[in-house]
Amino acid sequence: MRLSRFFLPVLKETPAEAQIVSHRLMLRAGLVRQEAAGIYAWLPLGIRVLQKIEQIVREEMNRAGAIEILMPTLQPSELWKETGRYDAYGPEMLRIKDRHDREMLYGPTNEDMVTDIFRSYVRSYKSLPLNLYHIQWKFRDEVRPRFGVMRGREFLMKDAYSFDLDKEGARRSYNKMYVAYLRTFARMGLKTIPMRAETGPIGGDLSHEFIVLAETGESQVFLHQDLIDMPVPGEDVDFDSDLSPIVAERTALYAATSDVHDQVRFEAEVPENKRVTARGIEVGQVFYFGSKYSMPMKAVVTGPDGKDVPVEGGSYGIGVSRLVGAIIEASHDDAGIVWPAPVAPFDIALINLKAGDAATDAACDKLYAALTRAGRDVLYDDTNERPGAKFATMDLIGIPVQIVVGPRGLANGAVEVKTRATGAKEEINLDAALNRFTGS
Repeated sequence: MRLSRFFLPVLKETPAEAQIVSHRLMLRAGLVRQEAAGIYAWLPLGIRVLQKIEQIVREEMNRAGAIEILMPTLQPSELWKETGRYDAYGPEMLRIKDRHDREMLYGPTNEDMVTDIFRSYVRSYKSLPLNLYHIQWKFRDEVRPRFGVMRGREFLMKDAYSFDLDKEGARRSYNKMYVAYLRTFARMGLKTIPMRAETGPIGGDLSHEFIVLAETGESQVFLHQDLIDMPVPGEDVDFDSDLSPIVAERTALYAATSDVHDQVRFEAEVPENKRVTARGIEVGQVFYFGSKYSMPMKAVVTGPDGKDVPVEGGSYGIGVSRLVGAIIEASHDDAGIVWPAPVAPFDIALINLKAGDAATDAACDKLYAALTRAGRDVLYDDTNERPGAKFATMDLIGIPVQIVVGPRGLANGAVEVKTRATGAKEEINLDAALNRFTGS
């Protein structure tokens, strides 16, 4: 993509309303624009990151055996009244009446609706286990929306919902999602720690939050150091195998958010040299809630003994849009965003230091064409901006690799390659740069 043809509305000044790093940088780098309190338009750079995160989530859900559907954003109130959540959920739920005076709501979550879908079609235990997921925009009317996409009102979520015959099966489904989450976040360049957590309005008696450690995190967390150093399950993990050892290895070590933290237990279970107290950002949460929804909604299947039993359920959420903010909170410097390569909006930034110079233009065109043919996603700065402004913009938006082409380097047949994460620069031959980034 040529920058001269791209829409990249970067800001030189930090908007006054931006209180945290990710909010400031998302506005300045032109990822989003605030349309109302806690509601954002996603601009071209932002939607690229959002789509890459979404695709990683989708791939790992599919690998774990979940099946994608898409439920509507607006839901009839009857389903929520059936489970008792319509009145219990509180003012965060946006209630709407359509032109026929029917009560609707803008979905904050989908346990009720997916259970209705399940009970409409599934009758036998032979159809289990079943895990349905979707990636959808949701709305929760936060009393104080703040911190940009970290606590907005409208947000993109991945929700998965498992259905099993019994508690043992439900625990196996829970473990699948637990392991899939470890892999999902690792693929985005994040180190996440699963921690015991409150179940909140979802309900149930088993839940873990997946926490990204960041100095600017929203809450305090307490954990064993070994959890940070523990390797993530590899690509060869078999989701049809017994995953309980992977989960048990982590749940055996202390890790808790502040709302369920027990200081006495923390000090008793964790050696002093292994105690970690930090700040963290929640990016996902898994719940087991048993028959909380299947009982009132009569979502039953016929078991092996011929008797009807309510299914055991679980719910598994990932904040897709929230992850954009969380990644920035965990990966930035004074100059701007430092994107991990898997979620970066572009792979390479190609910077022409003297647009209009024949030799420089020719070298950039050669690089741009070859990199594009090789499948690399390139943002080519072909504008007439001064070099300092070009460097500042590319550092701000955080593309992992910068290739800088100018008359002085070309006189020696060389270009400069900069790694955004480290700031390391090297001058290499133009053809060597082509070989490095095209694999030719």
